[in-house]
Amino acid sequence: MKAYFSQVRPKKFLGQHFLTDMDVASRIADTVDACPDIPILEVGPGTGVLTQFLLRKERELSVVEIDRESVPYLHEHFPELAEGIIEADFLRMNLGEVFGGRQFVLTGNYPYNISSQIFFKMLDNKDLIPCCTGMIQKEVAERMAAAPGSKTYGVLSIMVQAWYDVEYLFTVSEHVFNPPPKVKSAVVCLRRNERQSLGCDERLFKRIVKTVFTMRRKMLRNGLRQIVGSDSPLLTDELSSRRPEQLSVEDFIELTNKVSAYEAGK
Repeated sequence: MKAYFSQVRPKKFLGQHFLTDMDVASRIADTVDACPDIPILEVGPGTGVLTQFLLRKERELSVVEIDRESVPYLHEHFPELAEGIIEADFLRMNLGEVFGGRQFVLTGNYPYNISSQIFFKMLDNKDLIPCCTGMIQKEVAERMAAAPGSKTYGVLSIMVQAWYDVEYLFTVSEHVFNPPPKVKSAVVCLRRNERQSLGCDERLFKRIVKTVFTMRRKMLRNGLRQIVGSDSPLLTDELSSRRPEQLSVEDFIELTNKVSAYEAGK
């Protein structure tokens, strides 16, 4: 079983923490089985600790790596990947070009400094990504999986759960990384739900969610006032008397439609 750590240095500015536990790597690789028979795209393979197990799946695999030190290392140790090693910034990629427009599983031991941005990129490409799995900071995983009413429920929870069912799989100790991060990590599995449309203005939905959560501990009307003004009857609506963290995705869809109707009737 391969473990590669000597020739590539983890870089703080890239948020790199190389996994050193082969059992954990194998378990992460197995999460892609949630969506079998479609290609796999791994983000941030680093030294290929996870990659070696993904190759055993005998599925089409590409990896995207921005670290110039890692790329030649991957070519040397994984010649079987050939054209599947992509040197690029994942956040700037056109994901429709990776597998010729086909759907794929997104996975990885995600760089800590861009993990939330990776999931927003996933949402922008949700029709291409029926499954997203991998390892992130424990607190980010908890936020994504949080239910309404919990302290960790917020913008990321709502945006992700609008389109994906989120499963928190297991926690990973900080001691199985080089260098050890200051926080624990967690492995998650996201599967596209049956929703094909939000049934509301998606841009307004995002604006409302982001605006009201700037005052998450106050009644929703405090943030909503910034969108509809101080004289709107929506400020006396039942939903507006609750705190943002108490509203489900469906509640925010309902609220968005009420705001749309109010704006149209002005």
